[in-house]
Amino acid sequence: MTDWLLNRYYSKSPMNGSGLHTYAPLLLHLLIAAALAGAMTAVSVLVGWRRPSRAKQQPYECGMEPIGDAREPFSVKFYLVAMVFILFDVEAIFLYPWAYIFRSLRWYGFVEMMMYIAILLVGYLYLWKKGALDWHK
Repeated sequence: MTDWLLNRYYSKSPMNGSGLHTYAPLLLHLLIAAALAGAMTAVSVLVGWRRPSRAKQQPYECGMEPIGDAREPFSVKFYLVAMVFILFDVEAIFLYPWAYIFRSLRWYGFVEMMMYIAILLVGYLYLWKKGALDWHK
């Protein structure tokens, strides 16, 4: 790279505005999303029907009649399944960078990723056998 290209993005002064123009598309995207959300809410308020009834004023709970106290404790099983889901979801994120550079890694990268997936599969099978994924136990 030439000195001009390097100096265009990397300067000695960290507080100058040379790199801020790269955030303009992100700012534009956020402004359009906020404006669109505000416009849709405003149109809904202005055009929408207002016919309150007793049934519409009740809290909605997935089509079921609300019974009991809302502060009832959840089963620990719910939290365990949620944590396992997050764990495997985070582990799956590591597949994306590998897929991006897969061709440059050749067989070494392929074997390494198959070992990684095998370790994840062993953990998944262990949780399955222990019953950690079963809601009704």
